[in-house]
Amino acid sequence: MIQVRKTNREDAEALLQLIDALAAYEKLTPPDDAAKQRLVQDMFADRPRIESLLVEVDGVPAGYTLFFETYSSFLALPTLYLEDLFVLPEYRSRRAGSALFREMIAEAHRRGCGRMEWSVLDWNQLAIDFYDRFGARRLHEWHYYRFVREDMERVLSG
Repeated sequence: MIQVRKTNREDAEALLQLIDALAAYEKLTPPDDAAKQRLVQDMFADRPRIESLLVEVDGVPAGYTLFFETYSSFLALPTLYLEDLFVLPEYRSRRAGSALFREMIAEAHRRGCGRMEWSVLDWNQLAIDFYDRFGARRLHEWHYYRFVREDMERVLSG
């Protein structure tokens, strides 16, 4: 049985374990203890900065999403930005990812969003194929840029 639901504070440890599993999958450094504390604080604050859904298979946490709203000035509508969508490999063939992604689409629609957006690492062919099967539009005209804290400090210090 697959169930998708909003993550609650009692799910924090399971969510953090799934985030660590995503980091391992992407060969990235997982969040340290301070970052994990901020994630939980930001998710369950009075005015949350981020939200999450959890997918369970037979009552076991199998994957999650992490998302937040941005805004399109041209549409004058919110955009639901999907920061993470991850399902443990052993649950992928059980359609847990499809259930989770469909619920994200439904959430964007319920909120009246004009768009739902996300990014995919160029080497992650499994994810690319997954989104292509849904008919997602791959953007070619946009380049993503990033500043990390050190870049911000460099610019601000002149």
